[in-house]
Amino acid sequence: MDNQVEAYLSLDDPPKSDHLWRYTSWQRAHPTGDSGSIPSDVSIPNLKLRDINGEDVEGVTLDFGQKLPIPFDGSPTSDAFMKAITHGKAILMTIPDNWNSDVPLVLEITTGKGIEAAHIHIKTGRHSEVTILTRIEGDCAWLGLLRTAETGVGSTLHDVVVNKIRHGSLLRVDSLKAGRDSTITAGTVSAGSKQTKADIRYMLDSTGANLKVLGSLLAAERMHLDHHIEIRHVAPNTYSRLNWHTACSGRSTSVGTGMLKIDKGAKLADAGQLFHNLLLSEKAKANSIPELEVEENDVVGCGHGTANGPVDESQRFYLMARGLSEKESEDALVAAFLNSTLSQMGSELVHAWLIKTVEDALDGLKQS
Repeated sequence: MDNQVEAYLSLDDPPKSDHLWRYTSWQRAHPTGDSGSIPSDVSIPNLKLRDINGEDVEGVTLDFGQKLPIPFDGSPTSDAFMKAITHGKAILMTIPDNWNSDVPLVLEITTGKGIEAAHIHIKTGRHSEVTILTRIEGDCAWLGLLRTAETGVGSTLHDVVVNKIRHGSLLRVDSLKAGRDSTITAGTVSAGSKQTKADIRYMLDSTGANLKVLGSLLAAERMHLDHHIEIRHVAPNTYSRLNWHTACSGRSTSVGTGMLKIDKGAKLADAGQLFHNLLLSEKAKANSIPELEVEENDVVGCGHGTANGPVDESQRFYLMARGLSEKESEDALVAAFLNSTLSQMGSELVHAWLIKTVEDALDGLKQS
């Protein structure tokens, strides 16, 4: 038996009392529902790297068939499972030292119809600057996506993931480690998949690491979206902000859990997280639970918050008084709500690309 498979099968199912699995059990996130097994018929989705204009990319490489570790430990269950089903099949994306371009890169992940999985590791060189837009599309029943990254000294990474899977389920496990004086802007745009379970983690263990995490999510019909975001400050003089916006309509459910950890020794850490949910129907549900673990007293700031509610009636009335219909007013307010985080994910070119990518989902949100 493969060591990775054996390691997973030796584990017990995590309890639902676990912060990570409170709203979506591991059995539900598993591709077959049988958490004591690993499916044998797992395919790799098709990957294609181009720039945003559809041109080939020079200098950036994709190496397939790699055996790559996860940079730091996360959930024992999901880490072990994803390592088992992607072992020896990892894809390494390398950004060379000093490489930079104003033209964003687009990594297309296109799935088939069965159970698929991939491990993508991004390694950015020293003082490089890159924007990577990952778009996931297709008709798979289940996709497991393990994403890992390590950023070089003084580098800048804009990393945006757009989920547009049509009907299936997505299990996403991220482990991103920020290098000294590097900057990461991480965006999540969810406009697809019947069910999403995401375990997204960031490690700031190098001095001067800077992180901004942004979410712009659309939940419609009976979608179930569950995102856990964990940010850990280990080194001194680190900075992070989490701003997560979700609009829910129909009978959809959205869950956002955040864990912000400030280790002893992470002096002058500056951190904050905010979850904001917009409820567009009486049967839509949203749960946001930000949590803090602070072991260092000498911090600049450390805060968290959450807000749930329907469209602001005073704002709707203001727009209607200026000639918009009731529906037009609500549509404008929903768009502005989601755009407040979407617009921070990159340049104007990135913003325009994101709007075009999710405009069909925005129309669906209005109709559900």
